[in-house]
Amino acid sequence: MRLVVTGREGQVAASLLEAGRGRAGVEVIAIGRPSLDLAKPDTVIDAIAAAKPDIVVSAAAYTAVDQAEDEPDLAFAVNAVGAGKVAEAARRLGVPVIHLSTDYVFDGSAAGAYVETDATGPRCVYGASKLAGEQAVAAANPRHLILRTAWVYSPFGKNFVKTMLRLAADRDEITVVADQWGNPTSALDIADAILHAAAQLHGNKGSDASGIYHLAGAGETNWSGFARHILDTSRVLGGPWARVRDIATMDYPTKARRPANSRLSSTKFASVFGSNAPDWRQSTEAVVHRVLV
Repeated sequence: MRLVVTGREGQVAASLLEAGRGRAGVEVIAIGRPSLDLAKPDTVIDAIAAAKPDIVVSAAAYTAVDQAEDEPDLAFAVNAVGAGKVAEAARRLGVPVIHLSTDYVFDGSAAGAYVETDATGPRCVYGASKLAGEQAVAAANPRHLILRTAWVYSPFGKNFVKTMLRLAADRDEITVVADQWGNPTSALDIADAILHAAAQLHGNKGSDASGIYHLAGAGETNWSGFARHILDTSRVLGGPWARVRDIATMDYPTKARRPANSRLSSTKFASVFGSNAPDWRQSTEAVVHRVLV
């Protein structure tokens, strides 16, 4: 099974490349700029066709949440038009597309964890562009899995875990927002889940599991609770540690509005594909260990 993933530098792409090396019968190929540039739709079809995929994983995206408020045209070009072109390329080749989306498609006002049928209502340009991307992917290729995830971290690239460890090396105290809740999700776990689902799609070409799924770490916390667990784990391993002081969202203004509730229920994905994400604490500890060691 040959998976072609868009984007070379992203956390999910890097995690898929690593996970693919340990799987018999699996080959993961990452393609990106300049041969594939989602901001230049004319590059997409030929680049994906040349890679000869059995399944396409649409992971590349415009992810600068605050900057998107100043660059809405670019955000929509990449996250909506570009994502649609990736799905179209997969359809032309007769293969499924697995597309990564986000909790930011919701407004964050729900009392509990969001399920796939809940009404969307993004509060920022980034979320709106990703929702438009979901719609473009579904319209372009009937064989699609749209996987909404949240609070992604990994040993790769820039993310909250690595930021907390860097700040703790220089400070005694870090202020972290305590009134936004969600599911920290390891990109390593996302990669495992994608490979699990892809194997089922590839092995049973007649099955129709197409649709939207939520895929997030098990359990929930707020950003400050996430930070404390990262730093407490680091201290046990001999790494940097700092106190975490809770603040409110209003005390840390950002250009883009974030949902107060990003919790996602992954029950549907577990039911259809038989794959459950580990508890977020366990996965966080594994990533902190890798970053430090």
